[in-house]
Amino acid sequence: MQPFGEETSEQLEYIPASFKVIEHARIKYACKACQEKPAVAPPPDKVIDKGLAGPGLMAWIAVSKFGDHQPLYRQKNIFERLGIDISRSTQCGWLGQVAELLEPLYKRMARHIILSSKIHTDDTPVNMLDPGRGKTQTARFWVYAGDDSYPFTIFDFTPSRSRDGPEKFLKGFKGYLQADAFAGYDRMCAGKQVIEVACWAHARRKFFEAKDTDAQANEMLVLIGELYTVEAQARPAIDAARGQAIEQRIAALSAAFAARKQLRESISKAVLEKIGSWLQARAADTLPKSPLGLAIGYAKNQWKALKRFTENGALEIDNNVAENAVRPIALGRKNYLFVGSEHGGRRAAILYSLIRTCERHQVNAWEYLRDVLVRISTHPASQIDALLPHVWQARTVLSNALDHTSNNL
Repeated sequence: MQPFGEETSEQLEYIPASFKVIEHARIKYACKACQEKPAVAPPPDKVIDKGLAGPGLMAWIAVSKFGDHQPLYRQKNIFERLGIDISRSTQCGWLGQVAELLEPLYKRMARHIILSSKIHTDDTPVNMLDPGRGKTQTARFWVYAGDDSYPFTIFDFTPSRSRDGPEKFLKGFKGYLQADAFAGYDRMCAGKQVIEVACWAHARRKFFEAKDTDAQANEMLVLIGELYTVEAQARPAIDAARGQAIEQRIAALSAAFAARKQLRESISKAVLEKIGSWLQARAADTLPKSPLGLAIGYAKNQWKALKRFTENGALEIDNNVAENAVRPIALGRKNYLFVGSEHGGRRAAILYSLIRTCERHQVNAWEYLRDVLVRISTHPASQIDALLPHVWQARTVLSNALDHTSNNL
């Protein structure tokens, strides 16, 4: 029998990660005649001076903990299976140094985000060790998500839920602040510079919880559903605009937001009038302390802020942007249980901020951190914006396109 062709089949296989020791050899030169000092090339740049860990390893540990919710003791076990012993304390020290290196980028993003025309914010609790007492106290991670002109997702850490935290972070902000009904925002929203926007997802949740004890809550759920139907009609155009190249993105978003505002004015405002009438009618014959009464009271207290999303097409109907941003912390704290100190919480906020901002722009966080950790020590401070995730991504895409064109030529 003679071969006349072949049949192929594919099988998906997994090859475990591996460690490599990269040896940098530098030739020494000396002159026998003049016996001057020998010459040798400078050593390669390292993330940590005289440190063993390479940028890829340090980026991997950071992304594994703050992106994939793997506590350091689990990473230690994974490394041991690969034949390498890296203690938890060593990893912790590396993460601290990574956070210190990235802090200028974090501060830059924090300064930028204040310039947003709108900010979504939320908070979530986390346990923090209380030295000397052998116990933990409840601390907070706060998230601040900027608009499309300043597309950063920033985290802040505070040892309590005091309103001083958001007031300090948002100092100088002028625009729309979309949040839950936390009283700590009231003082900021009391003036004309910060305008409160409430969250319909929060309001809906309370009526959803009340429907099991009072069927009338279903009437409100139907009306709120009509509001979200309008939002679903406008969403595809906005998503398409965000997917365009940066040169066309701003104009496309402006048109999409204008279309959404018009849609809300023609449909959503009429639905809001129905909801307002329903709240007034049901409040008169519903016990204030009942589940439905509490839901009605919440909606009435937040009514002005709940209607505000119709004023501007760039505003969202709910605060899900911020709620989705804090969800990874809720997952992470189930695994690492607590932060060791206030200083450790602030370092975690830096790493969460960079990784979540990468995810917001579909940037591979490991590739980004591996590259930036090498560059940032020698990068000019005046050009630090070039290392921000979305700018880095645009530069990388352009560089890859130029390389591809060059290779084809």
